[in-house]
Amino acid sequence: MEIINEKQTPKRSLKRSLIVFIGNVLGIYLIGFLGLGVKLSAFDDILLLVLFIGLINAVLWPILTRIAMPFLVLTFGFGALILNGFLLEQLAPLFGIEIQGPAIILAPLGMAAVTTILSSLITIDDDSSYYRSVFNAAKKKRKAEVKDYPGLIIVEIDGLAYEVLREAVERGEMPTVKEMIESKEYNLRMWETDLSSQTGASQAGILHGNNEGIVAFRWIEKANGNQMMQCSGITKVPELEERISNGDGLLVDNGASRSNLFSGDTDNVIFTFSKIMDFKKLYNKAWYSVFSNPSNFARIIALFLGDMVREIWSQITHSLRDVKPRINRGIVYIPTRAATNVFMREINTSTLIGDMMIGDIDVAYSTYLGYDEIAHHSGVRDSDAWIALRQMDRQIKHLIDANKYSPRDYQFVIQSDHGQTNGATFTQRYGESFEDFVKSLLPEDMSMFAKMTSNDDHFVGDYTPFARKEKKIAKEEKEAQELSDSEVIVLASGNLAMIYLTQWSKRLTYEELNSYFPELIPGIINNEYVGFILVNSAEHGDLAIGKNGTYYLDSDKIDGENPLEGFGDNIVRHLKRTSSFEHTPDILVNSFYDEKSDEVCAFEELVGSHGGVGGDQSKPFILYPSSWNVSDDDIIGAESIYKLLKENLEELKS
Repeated sequence: MEIINEKQTPKRSLKRSLIVFIGNVLGIYLIGFLGLGVKLSAFDDILLLVLFIGLINAVLWPILTRIAMPFLVLTFGFGALILNGFLLEQLAPLFGIEIQGPAIILAPLGMAAVTTILSSLITIDDDSSYYRSVFNAAKKKRKAEVKDYPGLIIVEIDGLAYEVLREAVERGEMPTVKEMIESKEYNLRMWETDLSSQTGASQAGILHGNNEGIVAFRWIEKANGNQMMQCSGITKVPELEERISNGDGLLVDNGASRSNLFSGDTDNVIFTFSKIMDFKKLYNKAWYSVFSNPSNFARIIALFLGDMVREIWSQITHSLRDVKPRINRGIVYIPTRAATNVFMREINTSTLIGDMMIGDIDVAYSTYLGYDEIAHHSGVRDSDAWIALRQMDRQIKHLIDANKYSPRDYQFVIQSDHGQTNGATFTQRYGESFEDFVKSLLPEDMSMFAKMTSNDDHFVGDYTPFARKEKKIAKEEKEAQELSDSEVIVLASGNLAMIYLTQWSKRLTYEELNSYFPELIPGIINNEYVGFILVNSAEHGDLAIGKNGTYYLDSDKIDGENPLEGFGDNIVRHLKRTSSFEHTPDILVNSFYDEKSDEVCAFEELVGSHGGVGGDQSKPFILYPSSWNVSDDDIIGAESIYKLLKENLEELKS
């Protein structure tokens, strides 16, 4: 489906040009009509201004963006709005129009917004606007000799489970993916995550072939002075990448990383968290594809604002319909959702298309965050989630269609890093937070530190323009002090919780826990919303304990009922591996899983969750070319995905 033998040049579309012209005219008129800083005497003046601006942009915009590119990148694109507004402000008086105050920003936004709406209503072919300007710029950067083997674009849809993907395809939400599957040119497979079913563990395994020691989203390292390590944070993720990398990452050989947690050992990065504070790597020529069209960034911001409106409406309708389970999403979440679902999505697609048009990159890995963010807050199968997947499918189509214009062919892999499982939270079900519940089982004078959120693996806050590194480091240092003063630490990773008794520098045994805190383990396992716990016994080794039975993991024997029933065929393997890690908690707690309702119970306040086991959260997918050499054996663990991709990438080059 994606291999194009005859390469093409994006053609000009009269229909598209007319829509852009009308949209720009109506956009300026709308801002003036609303009294937001545009003053004009005749409608005809706008027609002449828009025609003139189009001619000027055709000549000047490529030059201006090259000169101003560092400014555009360092302002994360908002400089493009300022540049657009400046041109309008300077040229408008020539046609008897004044653009002042807020209109300097609002006029470009209005032009882009109306054009986007008209384009959607008329459903026009978008080749001319989406590919032409990038194509022309890329031609100048191409090497004389085109590589004679295909490149590889790997698209990760964060948090999308295999079964939810199948359902989305059947519902007609993802026609492009459906076409890929039905073409027989791709194989769709489910794979199984490690016990830590979250982005940190999965991307470490996929991009570096090593997720050893990653217990959960965050964990405590008693041997390192009770340091808290986590799969987020401007100092933690770079340190974590140093631990897991051996220099042979998936992207080490002429690769590109777009919006990932880890780099895969490439320096060609955009929005890659492990290298986010290295400003030398922030400035990347791939950004040019985002700004190659003068209205492209304004279009992104218009879509961003539209998604904010959609989220506000969603919160209202969820409340009126009394949708359950439901959490309080709040005001702060509104721009956060738009940042992940729109802003970073559009940046990813634009830069990947630029990579393909130049044709030098051998492999690119890009994470699309929108579905995961929305499923966390609205629900795994909520209408908001289906809309996000529909939009994601369009991005995949844009990428595949770009193959028509790239100098070499690119193959595609579409995959996810984990899934999600729905369910009301522990606090909603029990009426008390999990950390307060644990505290009630311990002596009253014990000091506790708890951190029960793991959704900041999307790291949007750390991409805020002009954010101060010093403030973030100070925050981490303050937290480290609180940790050192605490005697018990409780952490959450979806429906997985960790309990550390930090008065001891080693992991306490089952026998020691019962001796020091006799109410703790019985209290936890008898809670109706807990599925099982993992502890280590001095006498019996690793134990998985449930309400009515114990699984002796080392001897593979069960006393009473099997506490691991319903948690998957490989759960023993996963638990034993996690228990072997240096920093496994004294008590690892996994919530119940109800197979009938397909629900877990998150220890943090999220509707859809992942991090432990139970349901679809540990069942992501991979869609790869059917020509690849892939074993029929079950794909278990993120490190297996690394091997699959690495081996076939090498095969493409041979």
